[in-house]
Amino acid sequence: MDPAWLVLASIAFGILLGAGVVLIVTIAARRGRRAVAVVSPSVPDGVDQVIDALESGGIVLDPSNNVIKSSPGALALGLVWNNALVHPELVAIVDDVRRYGDPIVRELELPRGRIGDANIFLLVRVARLGARYVLLLAEDRTESVKLDAVRRDFIANISHELKTPIGAVSLLAEALQAAAKEPEQVKRFAKRLTKESDRLARITQEIIELSRLQAADALARPATVEIDHVIAAAIDQNRVAAEARNVTMASGGDAGAEVFGDDALLVVAVHNLINNAIIYSPKGSRVGIGVSNSGGIVEIAVTDQGIGIAADEQDRVFERFYRIDPARSRHTGGSGLGLSIVKHVAQNHGGDVRLWSQPGYGSTFTIRLPEATHATADSLGESA
Repeated sequence: MDPAWLVLASIAFGILLGAGVVLIVTIAARRGRRAVAVVSPSVPDGVDQVIDALESGGIVLDPSNNVIKSSPGALALGLVWNNALVHPELVAIVDDVRRYGDPIVRELELPRGRIGDANIFLLVRVARLGARYVLLLAEDRTESVKLDAVRRDFIANISHELKTPIGAVSLLAEALQAAAKEPEQVKRFAKRLTKESDRLARITQEIIELSRLQAADALARPATVEIDHVIAAAIDQNRVAAEARNVTMASGGDAGAEVFGDDALLVVAVHNLINNAIIYSPKGSRVGIGVSNSGGIVEIAVTDQGIGIAADEQDRVFERFYRIDPARSRHTGGSGLGLSIVKHVAQNHGGDVRLWSQPGYGSTFTIRLPEATHATADSLGESA
């Protein structure tokens, strides 16, 4: 072969090889950039701060419907779990916005979280956010929907329940006045007057707590809550009552469980269950408080060795002002609001409360709450 042709062929082959390498590198680089864009999406400038400032539910979704940013309000309403929307109804609206491009405003009634039987009423607005993202805003309308019915029922119950202690205070005050010259009678009436006034104060405080729980801002500032702290605080609040009845309190189970919500409200709920268990347990018995954390659900169980609850009354024990034994409740100062408060605390945290009981063998009340995941903590800017 002519040496000149051999040189020209070598040069041509080198040019083609170099062009091929450049083309392959260019394609790989472009694909790499696209892969990074899909795997590591970022929220558009300024949206982070807006979502963090929202008291209502705010959620930003990427092209694959992954939640890349959510407000504390969205987490408190139970709309997000493991970086995804919980409710298929919301996913359907988001898909419609992607498909047709127009914003959608809709009113929805949805379950509050993945467990429990409480519903929430939302005004949902969904719209495109730039070319790739979708913004979902959810305003909680539950309070306005339920307010009228709750107000009528609540006022009727309050007027009935307050009538008894107020009447007793009035009669005792008259008796004190008539017995002014009899020191022993004065002491006896003063003691009963103090007891009735304490009962009145307790009912008033529980009414305030229940009213707060039925308001829209019950979880105005939700945060990650350590269940170990909740249990310890509730046990400490009941220590004097347990010692007075010679009842032993024992706690155990899974340590380190966390939920998303209001620490003080959860302490109130667990306190009420422990207090009920102590009151209805025989002297010298035992009250157990156990925690389990499995499958994304945190359970707090309070077990007593008391009188138990008949099957036909178990569905009613969580009603406001309902008492299994009215005479005993008056003796212990019970208002009939404690278990209703427990129910509303659980529901406001996206959970529920369950009861197992058998007359003569005691009762177990179990609060079930969604576990706070690492994704939840990251959305709040906290360390999980």
